[in-house]
Amino acid sequence: MSSDESVVINAKVRIEHVDSDDVGQRLDNWLIARLKGVPKSKVYNIVRKGEVRVNGKRAKPLQRLVSGDQVRIPPVRVAAVSKVPPASERRLAQLSKAIVYEDDRLIVINKPFGWAVHGGSGVELGVIEALRQLKPDERKLELVHRLDKDTSGLLMISKRRAVLKELHQALQAKKNIEKRYVALVHGRWPNRKRRVDAPLHKYTLPNGERMVRVSQDGKRSQTEYEVVRRFEGYTLLHAWPITGRTHQIRVHCLHAGSPIAGDPKYAHKLEDAMKDTSARLCLHATRLVIKWQNGEISTFDAPIPESIQGFIDTLSEV
Repeated sequence: MSSDESVVINAKVRIEHVDSDDVGQRLDNWLIARLKGVPKSKVYNIVRKGEVRVNGKRAKPLQRLVSGDQVRIPPVRVAAVSKVPPASERRLAQLSKAIVYEDDRLIVINKPFGWAVHGGSGVELGVIEALRQLKPDERKLELVHRLDKDTSGLLMISKRRAVLKELHQALQAKKNIEKRYVALVHGRWPNRKRRVDAPLHKYTLPNGERMVRVSQDGKRSQTEYEVVRRFEGYTLLHAWPITGRTHQIRVHCLHAGSPIAGDPKYAHKLEDAMKDTSARLCLHATRLVIKWQNGEISTFDAPIPESIQGFIDTLSEV
């Protein structure tokens, strides 16, 4: 492999100390987090060959780390990968303005419409990559959950592994975290329809676009709804996803016969939606409540953005 076809990650051997946030983490996962861009197969290879040492001794990938462990990380040569492009000053300023809360555990962002949460699938720079550039001293920033590119609203980013683990456990257990969305949907949503319980299956179109549909072969998915206001041809809803499937709220609304206004993926399935003049997907993550293990409760709110409210203001309430 010639020098212009490869890149060295870690120019020198380095020794890192395991801190309290990483106690109990497996060695392989700990290394993968620090060797960004290195294939997992390469990480396992350097461990197996004994190039990685814990407290001067050979270690196995599944070894659990304890506080104070000293881990030797060797230089690693891998195939060159495209670098994350630098975020523009304008994008960094927008991102800084979008931060609604920050402490030593967590950052909460009111993600704007049209921003991907991470790079990939033709997107070079997402929220998490830009945030790491905005805050280079925060080495452990990780997305706690995701929002669709076209969905705006509250997004959590953890600063510490222990916080990430706690929040992931709460999301998996479906308790201690409440996420509420506001959605403007087509048609008259019945007051009695308080929950949609329909399994969702992900699939890919021939052009590579990822889609979701209701299918008995899918994963169980539940969303709760509440009518907020009614308009001629539309209903404003609050939605609480009990599970966290891709496009869940959007596809459950479609399944109920009321796709979300401005939804480019799913609203076209309803004839009335073809006349929709909304400039964007009318779905916004408006409230986030976290019940921490220590008993503390954190509540965050993000009002309906003007890009949605402006369209609502053109409707006739009934």
